[in-house]
Amino acid sequence: MGITSKMIPTEDASARKREIEEKLKQEQETLSFIRENLEKSDQLTKGMVSILSSFESRLMQLENSIIPVHKQTENLQRLQDNVDKTLSCLDHVISYYHVAKDTDRIIREGPSGRLDEYLACIARIQKAVEYFQDNNPDSPELNTVKARFEKGKELLEAEFRSLLTRYSKPVPPILILDAISVDEDIELQEEVVLEHLPEAVLQDIICISGWLVEYGRNQDFMNVYFQIRSSQLDRSIKGLKEHFRKNSVSSGILYSPAVQTKRKDTPTKKAPKRPGTIRKAQNLLKQYSQHGLDGKKGGSNLTPLEGYDNDLRVKLHSDALNEKHGATIGKDDVLDIEIDSYIHCISAFVKLAQSEYALLTEIIPEHHQKKTFDSLIQEALDNLMLEGDNIVSAARRAIMRHDYSAVLTIFPILRHLKMNKSEFDSTLQGTAASTKNKLPTLITSMETIGAKALEEFADSIKNDPDKEYNMPKDGTVHELTSNAILFLQQLLDFHETAGAMLASQVLGDTYNIPLDPRETSLASSSTSDFNKRLLSSYICKVLGNLQLNLLSKSKVYEDSALSAIFLHNNYNYILKSLEKSELIQLVTVTQRKAESSYRELIKQQIDIYQRSWLKVLEHLTDKNMPIFQPGAKLKDKERQVIKDKFKGFNDGLEELCKIQKGWAIPDKEQRDYIRQSQRKIVSDAYRAFTQRCANISFTKNPEKYHKYRPEEVEEMIEKLFDTSA
Repeated sequence: MGITSKMIPTEDASARKREIEEKLKQEQETLSFIRENLEKSDQLTKGMVSILSSFESRLMQLENSIIPVHKQTENLQRLQDNVDKTLSCLDHVISYYHVAKDTDRIIREGPSGRLDEYLACIARIQKAVEYFQDNNPDSPELNTVKARFEKGKELLEAEFRSLLTRYSKPVPPILILDAISVDEDIELQEEVVLEHLPEAVLQDIICISGWLVEYGRNQDFMNVYFQIRSSQLDRSIKGLKEHFRKNSVSSGILYSPAVQTKRKDTPTKKAPKRPGTIRKAQNLLKQYSQHGLDGKKGGSNLTPLEGYDNDLRVKLHSDALNEKHGATIGKDDVLDIEIDSYIHCISAFVKLAQSEYALLTEIIPEHHQKKTFDSLIQEALDNLMLEGDNIVSAARRAIMRHDYSAVLTIFPILRHLKMNKSEFDSTLQGTAASTKNKLPTLITSMETIGAKALEEFADSIKNDPDKEYNMPKDGTVHELTSNAILFLQQLLDFHETAGAMLASQVLGDTYNIPLDPRETSLASSSTSDFNKRLLSSYICKVLGNLQLNLLSKSKVYEDSALSAIFLHNNYNYILKSLEKSELIQLVTVTQRKAESSYRELIKQQIDIYQRSWLKVLEHLTDKNMPIFQPGAKLKDKERQVIKDKFKGFNDGLEELCKIQKGWAIPDKEQRDYIRQSQRKIVSDAYRAFTQRCANISFTKNPEKYHKYRPEEVEEMIEKLFDTSA
C-alpha cells in the first residue's frame, strides 16, 4: 500500500512536463512564422513605397502638361457660351418685333372659345410693351404693340359683357318659390341652390375679371357687371309677380307646383291666414264704411256663430254668401293675389340678393364687393319699396274715405316685413346707410298709417249715427256690431303686429294703461307684454265705444221690449264672438271681468224684455177682482170686471205674440231660454187665473172669453221670434 501511493505523484509530474514541452515547441514555431511574415511585409512595404514614389513623380509630370490645356479649353467654352447667349438674346429681342404680327390673327378673332390661348397672346404683347418701354421708348414698334394690347383688353371687356349678357337669365318663378318655401315640418330638406351661370362660363368670367383687375387697370367691367345682374335680379322678381297673376287667378296655386309634387305626402308650410277671412272682413267693412256711415243701407252683416241656427234674421253680405271655390275672380281676389305676391317678392328679394352676393364675391375684387352689391340691388329694392309706398298711399286714401279695411291689407305685409327684417339687415350689411334705411322707413310708414286706421276705426264705432232706417226691424244684430267684431277678430290673427303698431305711436295714454315706474321703458322698446296690454286696451276701447253706440241706437226703437231684444242680441253676439275667437283672453288682460259684465248686461236686457208682458199679466192678478161667495150670483159690474180681464189678457196675448213673432233672437240657446222662462211665467199666472174663475158664472158664452187653454197659450209663446210660424 505504501509503494503505490508514492508512484502516483511521480507519474503526474512527468505528464505535466511533457505537456509544457509540447506547448513551448508550438509557441516557438508560431514565433518563427511571425518573424518570416514580418520580413516579407517589410519587403512588400519597401516595394510599395518605391511604386508610389514613382507614381507621384509621373502625376506631377502629367499635371504640368494638362493644366495649360485645361485653362485654354475653359476659355474657349466661355467664349462659346457668350456667343450662344448673345444669339439667344438677339432671338428674344427680335421676337418682340414680331409679336404684333404673330398675335394679329388671334387678337382679331377674339377670346371667345379659346380664352387661355388668347390670354397667352395678351401676355406676349404685354411683355413686348414692357421691353420697348424700357429699352426703346421712341420706337414705332412700341405704339404698335400698345395699340394691340388696348385692342386685346377691349375685346376681353366685350367678352366679359357678352358672357354675362348671354348666360344671365332670370331665375324661374318655380325655382324661387322652391327656395323660399321652407317646410318646417321636414327635418331633412335639400337646400335649393340658385345657379345663375354655368360653371364653365363662370370660370371664364372669373378669369377675365382677375386679368382686368391685375393687368387691365380697369374698373369699368364692375359697372357692366352690376348693370347686367341688377337687370336680371329685377326681372326675376317681376317674373315671380307675373307667375302669381297668371297661375293664382286661374288655379289658386300660391306656391310652387314643384314643391307640392315633391312633398305631396307631407304637410307644406301654411300660407298666411289673411286671404279669405281678411277678404270677408274687407268686404264687410267696406259695406259698413260706404253704407253704415252714409246711411244708405240698413240691416246687418253677421257671420253665423256656434249657437246661432238657420232661423237667424240677419242680412249677410253678398260676398260672404258667394265666397266659394270656382267663383269669379273679383277685385278683392286680385288684391289678395297682389298682396301675396308682394309678400313672396320680399322673401324672394332676400334670397336672390344673398345668392347674388355669393356670386359677386367670386368675380368682383373684395374691396369693391360691397359697393358693387349696393348698386346691383338698387333697382329691385327701389321697386319693392315703391310698391310698398303705393300700398301705404292707397291705405291712406282709403282711410280718408273711412274705408278702414285698408289696415287689414297692411297687417300681413307688415308682419312679414318685421319677421324678415333681421335677415334683410344681414343681407344688406355693408351697403350704404340710405340702402339699409329703406326697409325700416317702409315699416315705420306702415305702422303709422296702420295705427291711424285703428284709431279712426275706434272713433267711427263711437260716432256712427243713430239712423232709424239703418236699424234692423227685427231687433237682430246691427251691422256695426258684426263689422266691429269681425275687424277685431282679424286683430287677433295679427295681435303682435297690431300691438307693435299701437306701441310705435306711443298710444299708451290714449288707452289709460296703468304702468308702474319699472315699466316706463316698455313703450319705447315695444316689448311683447306691453304691446299685448296696449292691444287689449284698444280692443276694450272699441268694445266700449260699440256698447255706448248700441245703447244710443236702441233708443231709436219706440218699443222698449224691442230695444231690449236688440241690445240682448248684440251683447250676446259680442260675447259669443269673443269666446269663439279667443278674443276674450286678450280682453281679460286689462278687463278681467269683461265676460261676467257682458253676461250681466244680457241678463238685464232679458229682464227688461220680460217687463213687456206685465201689461198682459196684470189682467190675471187679483187687482179689481170682485169678492164673491161660492154659488152667489154676481152683479153686472162684477161680471164685467171678469170679462174685461179675460178680454184684456186675450187681446194683449194676441198682440204681443203677433208683434214679437217678427222679432229675432238668432242664438238658439238664448231663444229657447227666453221662450221657456216667459212661457212658465205666463202659463202659471194664466192657469191660476182660470182656476179661480172656473166655478164663476160670469157669461152665457164662456168660450168667447175663455178663448185659449193653458197649453195653447204655451204654444203661442213657443212661436215667438219665429217668422215662419
